[in-house]
Amino acid sequence: MALSINEIKSGVTILVDDVVYIVIETQHVKPGKGAAFVRAKLRNLKNANIQEKTFRGDEKIEVAFVEERKLQYQYASGAMYHFMDQENFEEVSIPEESVGDKKKFLKDNLEVMGYFYKNATLNINLPNFIEFKIIHTEPGIKGDTAKSGTKPAQIETGATIQVPLFIDAGDSIKVDTRTGEYVERAF
Repeated sequence: MALSINEIKSGVTILVDDVVYIVIETQHVKPGKGAAFVRAKLRNLKNANIQEKTFRGDEKIEVAFVEERKLQYQYASGAMYHFMDQENFEEVSIPEESVGDKKKFLKDNLEVMGYFYKNATLNINLPNFIEFKIIHTEPGIKGDTAKSGTKPAQIETGATIQVPLFIDAGDSIKVDTRTGEYVERAF
């Protein structure tokens, strides 16, 4: 199904040069001379790169039907990550390239959103905030406060993040998975 430039809106998934993009924002331009056009900011669903593209009035833009599925992380073997589809309980194997840097925040039974186009995995989305247990960090010193600085700490998935000096091994913390930063201590 092809869209006209008037139907391009934020949130629509389109196919440009055989790559699936989601429209982030659009600007319809009607110049005094010449035909109308649309400037669109697009996010590549495979690698999250953002680009701007201009669509002319006579162009037909192809719609990409992207399927969203709730998945639950099970385990990793080699370069494949295995998830369970929450609707039909089938196993879904996703290659490491599609998981990308998000692998450092995958822990057992974590629920994520998977995005698929023609049964091929585009990517996965983690929850914005996840609680992790600190496995290893240098011990805090008496008098350390929240404002005095940070130190590296290893979380249960093996990733290393910066935490305040008062955090000790065994503590639970909340991490923002979009930035990889410490948010707060979890109780």
